[in-house]
Amino acid sequence: MTDTGSDGPAGTGADHSDRRPGQPAHDEAPLFGPDSRFHAFFHDPRWALSIVRATVLEAAHPQVGAALTDNSTFVAHPWRRLRNTVVSLQRMFGADDEVRRREAARLNRLHARLKGADAHDRPYDAMDPAVRGWVVATLFESSVTMCRLSGQPLERGDMDRLYAEFRAYLAALEGDAGHLPPTVQEFWPYYDRVVEEELENTEAMRVILYRLFDHLPAPPLLHGLPAMWAAGRAVAGPLIGVITVASLPEPFRRRAGLPEMPGAQTLMQGAYLAAGLARFLPDGWIQPEGIAKLLALDPGGDDPRARSIGALTDRMKRAGALVRLLAPLPPEPDPAGGTDVRREAEAFFTAVLDQTGDGYLDWPDLAAMAREVAGRLDLDEPDETRLYDAFAGWWRELQAALDTDGDGRVSVREYAEAVPSLAGPALIRVAEVLFDVTDTDGDRRVDADEYRALFRRGFRRDMAGADGTYSRAAFVRDFLSFMAGRERSTAYDPLFSDA
Repeated sequence: MTDTGSDGPAGTGADHSDRRPGQPAHDEAPLFGPDSRFHAFFHDPRWALSIVRATVLEAAHPQVGAALTDNSTFVAHPWRRLRNTVVSLQRMFGADDEVRRREAARLNRLHARLKGADAHDRPYDAMDPAVRGWVVATLFESSVTMCRLSGQPLERGDMDRLYAEFRAYLAALEGDAGHLPPTVQEFWPYYDRVVEEELENTEAMRVILYRLFDHLPAPPLLHGLPAMWAAGRAVAGPLIGVITVASLPEPFRRRAGLPEMPGAQTLMQGAYLAAGLARFLPDGWIQPEGIAKLLALDPGGDDPRARSIGALTDRMKRAGALVRLLAPLPPEPDPAGGTDVRREAEAFFTAVLDQTGDGYLDWPDLAAMAREVAGRLDLDEPDETRLYDAFAGWWRELQAALDTDGDGRVSVREYAEAVPSLAGPALIRVAEVLFDVTDTDGDRRVDADEYRALFRRGFRRDMAGADGTYSRAAFVRDFLSFMAGRERSTAYDPLFSDA
């Protein structure tokens, strides 16, 4: 019998196989939508700490850790990843069944492309049902732990209800929730077994704990304030790592050799309690979607909030320039002795092409670009496949032209030494497909709404034609100029390079 993940809120495991995933019995509130327990947690500031903890536990699974290391942009583009995750969770846990169906299909297509082998030649597959069950399990368990650590443990009924919602989420993805136990009582032995027998001290887990927050790039809105951002990050980054380690299951901490600083438990509980107090702030101040959108604002965009921040940043830059004029620093030597062209090529490689942040260009980097575009435009399968195929063709073209040592990837040195003009036939094909999927009405022009869907900003004054639209020729020309590294500060820059 197919398990839909729709157990009753009392956690009895009753069989409701005739109901769709997330559809409750007649006397139950919906498992999705604004009345769900998840919806309340999603807008709870404590959940930020809970999500970091859940992500670490996910990354500690060998298959998840390998997939993150090989394919994810969470190191180089964490704010983009955060915003996309927020949007995806809202779609999946919202009240609209059709939106949830489309998002589940999109996530399944995305995960189906993530296959490979880790450093020990062990295969990984992001569609493995047991692995997907574990990912959902970490979200549920971290939510329960969040309440316990902040002194407000969930009551039995609330815990059963939350578990039913997460099983319904897995069922919406998988078609059933069979890889999570049917009741909360059976969940805890399953969770302990995975923690004790399957989790490892993976590279992805170490990156999240000890590198990500210490080197977290500024969000787009704060690009103009690097000193302020660096100062805050230097304090907050190590603290987040300490708090997260202290919250992990003690058997795993011991087995993985994760150090725990004296006083870490007290610091962790204080952080959860302090985050809990933020719940009493006005609702508009703590909405995750609003915060994520604010951080992702392009300072050069047309949002009034961005313009205000941009004006403040400009004033601070002018003040800094005056200080440097009065007390100039000696020029920094170029250790590589490179030319301006080479340095610009290296900067473009790092900011745009190396999407995964591992210092190389290979297929996962271009797949990440395709994934970002497909997500922004909410493409259906045919258009999404066309886009991926176009980027795959471009990767083959790049590999043939730039991979001089034959290791299957392109290093920053190989790219910078060639300083290529990348506007070959395959890249032109990418530009044409990108235009086609953006031009949703098929009139061979990108209008203001279509433009905003892709770039999340309005037309520049000098961009639109006389009829107020963006022509195919102009679109393709600007894309090629950007991807060849000849033209920065365009709409494509925040699309592919913002953190």
